[in-house]
Amino acid sequence: MALHPYDLYDVRSLLSEEERAVQDTVARFTDERVIPIIGDAFDQGRFPKELVPEIAELGLLGSSLPEQYGCAGLNGVSYGLICQELERGDSGIRSFVSVQSSLCMYPIYAYGSEEQRMRWLPDMAAGKVIGCFGLTEAHGGSDPASMKTHARRDGGDWILNGSKMWITSGNLADIAIVWAHTDDGIQGFVVEKDFPGFTAQEIHKKMSLRASVTSALFFDNVRVPDANRLPNVKGLKGPLGCLTQARYGITWGPIGAAIACLDEVLKYTKERILFDRPVAATQSAQIKMADMARRITLAQLLSLQLGRLKDAGTMQPQQVSLAKWNNCRMAIDIARECRDLLGGAGITTEHAAIRHALNLESVITYEGTETVHQLVIGRELTGINAF
Repeated sequence: MALHPYDLYDVRSLLSEEERAVQDTVARFTDERVIPIIGDAFDQGRFPKELVPEIAELGLLGSSLPEQYGCAGLNGVSYGLICQELERGDSGIRSFVSVQSSLCMYPIYAYGSEEQRMRWLPDMAAGKVIGCFGLTEAHGGSDPASMKTHARRDGGDWILNGSKMWITSGNLADIAIVWAHTDDGIQGFVVEKDFPGFTAQEIHKKMSLRASVTSALFFDNVRVPDANRLPNVKGLKGPLGCLTQARYGITWGPIGAAIACLDEVLKYTKERILFDRPVAATQSAQIKMADMARRITLAQLLSLQLGRLKDAGTMQPQQVSLAKWNNCRMAIDIARECRDLLGGAGITTEHAAIRHALNLESVITYEGTETVHQLVIGRELTGINAF
């Protein structure tokens, strides 16, 4: 029996019936609703926000959170498969879901009060309230402890000043989860878009994640009620805990991008005739595509085991770093190689490879650069901090 070209080790057989159903549902959505429009959206620099109600209807926002908050209550592997299938369409769509789910809904669930959970999470799951995550600042995303944004207590409120940079969904967002220094350590605040002094400015001229909204956030004496402070965490472990959740999803997402590129180039090289034979009949093309399949298979097994560890409650941040490093590097290299096999046609967004390659330039950088994750593993191996 012939093996599936994008699942040579039959990883799908290791999934539960529910996990396969989740993957199939999101795959149909990506095939039918995302792929037909995403090339044009990328060209136009437009996030297709018309898809948000459908994404919410499918239960993809906060999918791993409990049903009592209007969420789907799925396991970690299902969330990973959601990310894989969405990024098979475009990194911008997966980024939107990652930010809403892991960076905004998760901290409200994990660090917020029950009142905050009930106030925000059902509407966020329904796509009625969009969130963004304010941690990174312009002077250095890899060193979040050096943030300049600060909040000082003023009676029953906090006065927030500072700025954040490279914020996905910033100009779409109804709320921002903002991390700031206080006299009592780093704390998180839910900043509502209509608070005076809070502004968002969209970043243009991007060559990556063009089908995604990226913004700078500014806080000029923004008065935030103490009721909007996340009460159950202090220090960097708060935002870093959110990033671990999001990075986990990112280990799966690039697999989808790589599969999309390989699928496209397999079809193209069978149809493209050079020197009286298909490009796919040449040894050089076959070796390249075989190597892509090898790397995709390794990434699938890596993320699946990571997901099982997550669902068992034993996943460690260092394990997420290894998978994020490996799978992003795998995907960006495959996207570039596929662009090459497409020849001149590969530079247009009529084909997916150049779009995925450009998007992955951001994915390999955000939420921990490749170098940062390499150093995380180096520290784990040696016990020596080389940051």
